[in-house]
Amino acid sequence: MTPIRFPIRSERPQDGPQIEDLLDRAFGADRHARPSYRLREGIPPLRPLCFVAETEGRIVGAIRHWPVRIGDARPAVLLGPIAVDPAFERQGIGTRLVQTGLAAVREAGQEAVVAVGTPAYLGRFGFTAAGGYGIALPGLDEPRRLLALALVPGALDGAGGVVARVSPTDPPVRP
Repeated sequence: MTPIRFPIRSERPQDGPQIEDLLDRAFGADRHARPSYRLREGIPPLRPLCFVAETEGRIVGAIRHWPVRIGDARPAVLLGPIAVDPAFERQGIGTRLVQTGLAAVREAGQEAVVAVGTPAYLGRFGFTAAGGYGIALPGLDEPRRLLALALVPGALDGAGGVVARVSPTDPPVRP
């Protein structure tokens, strides 16, 4: 039997409803109450850094990236959410989405990425405990799940501070 292929492509605006449905299936409808969602409220994702996996016109995986800041003004990118349809888990879709997303973030010239996730999973991609850099996210029930990745050596040295929403006075985070 030939394994099902899952092409990865850039997210398109019309993908929104399918992605929202996927996120509800993967994380539950209460996902909007999580601290990472408060960082995203009312802020569009960095569209060129958002990708989906699909099969037969059905989106079975998605990854998005959002602009955030660390401390007073250090720009960074928030990875997530990343989701895979439960019916298609353990087929490498999430891994490929993270690899594709991080490659695009690097190519866009971003220096730092933060994420809320499983240390064992995201650690495979170079993420480490954000607390080691003095970075925090208020309201996170398990602070060890806040992870960070310096895409440029030293990008997070001395970063310390709270991961926060971007504001109109912040320097733009461009994809």
